[in-house]
Amino acid sequence: MVSNPRRNAYGQPLGPEVADWSPAPFPDVTVMTGRWCRLEPLMQHHAEELYAELCGPEEGSLWTYLAQEMPADEGEFSDLVEEWALATDRVTVVVRTPDGRARGLFSYLRIDRANGAVEIGAVLFGRALQRTAAATEAFYLAARHVFALGYRRYEWKCDSLNAPSVRAALRLGFVEEGTFRKAIVTKGRRRDTTWFSITDDEWPNRRTALEAWLAPENHTEAGQVRRLEELRGDL
Repeated sequence: MVSNPRRNAYGQPLGPEVADWSPAPFPDVTVMTGRWCRLEPLMQHHAEELYAELCGPEEGSLWTYLAQEMPADEGEFSDLVEEWALATDRVTVVVRTPDGRARGLFSYLRIDRANGAVEIGAVLFGRALQRTAAATEAFYLAARHVFALGYRRYEWKCDSLNAPSVRAALRLGFVEEGTFRKAIVTKGRRRDTTWFSITDDEWPNRRTALEAWLAPENHTEAGQVRRLEELRGDL
């Protein structure tokens, strides 16, 4: 809600003016290297590396809330990787950890250049990547990239029953906006979709907190010194 909105000649409230706006560029990705991980655009050769991480016999639960079922074999997974790598309406990014292993991927979706909005979605992190500093840094690098390109709105959406995804969004500083009931039918079932976002005016706070959390001094053999939520609240 805009406080004290400006008004037109008819006394109707208007949103703030967006001066000198032009569409944001397409969020193509080159290699981005951080302290804890490296991001690189998905290519066909990643299929062999990622198959064991994402499609092993114990990995079915990684795919529960995705649009796709877990591929039945390496060939089917390779076809999916090729589809994502060649897509022109999404950008899929691989997360590589310091040991040199490709451990997961995510995509930029719903790329709305005209309005400066983009979604991070189709997050598929192997178990060795989940709940690590590398995973947090991957989300940080991804957000930093799109805001540096001039995007105004960064979205996160998930099945409302996907509790780990909801927790991750809130931990990273996304603001919950509401739930679209009966939003889609997926895999033969109803999905209610919960929406979250970070806007460009909120990003400096999130960026500073993430950078402080990712700093080496915040990580000891006993674990993190300060939680991300604490650091964000101090800003």
